[in-house]
Amino acid sequence: MRFLPVVICSSILALSLPAIAGEKPIRFWNLTEETIAELYMAPAGTTNFGSNQCLNDKDGTVETDEMLTVKDIQPGKYDLKIKDVSGRTCLVKAVTVKAHENFSVGEKQLKDCTK
Repeated sequence: MRFLPVVICSSILALSLPAIAGEKPIRFWNLTEETIAELYMAPAGTTNFGSNQCLNDKDGTVETDEMLTVKDIQPGKYDLKIKDVSGRTCLVKAVTVKAHENFSVGEKQLKDCTK
C-alpha cells in the first residue's frame, strides 16, 4: 500500500512525457540568400503585422539556413513582411503555419520587393 502513491505518480509522469516531448515551438527557417533583420507576420489578407520576430534571436537577425522560434503566433495562414540586411523589403503572401512545425521562405517566394 505504501508504494501505491509512487506507482500512481510514475504512471502519470509516463503518460505525460509524450505530450511534453511533442510540444515543439513554431519556427521560421530562412532559406533566402540574405540575412533577415526584420520579420513581421499578419493574418493573411490583412496588414495587421505583429512585432518584429527577429528580436527573438540572440543577435536580432536570422542568417541563411538559420531557424528562428516565432512567438505569439497561432497556426494559420500569414502574410510576411521581410527586411534583409541589404535593405530590401519583401512581402510573402499566404504562408501556411502549422502547430509545432517549421515553416520556411526561399528566395523564389520573395515578391513585391523594394529597396
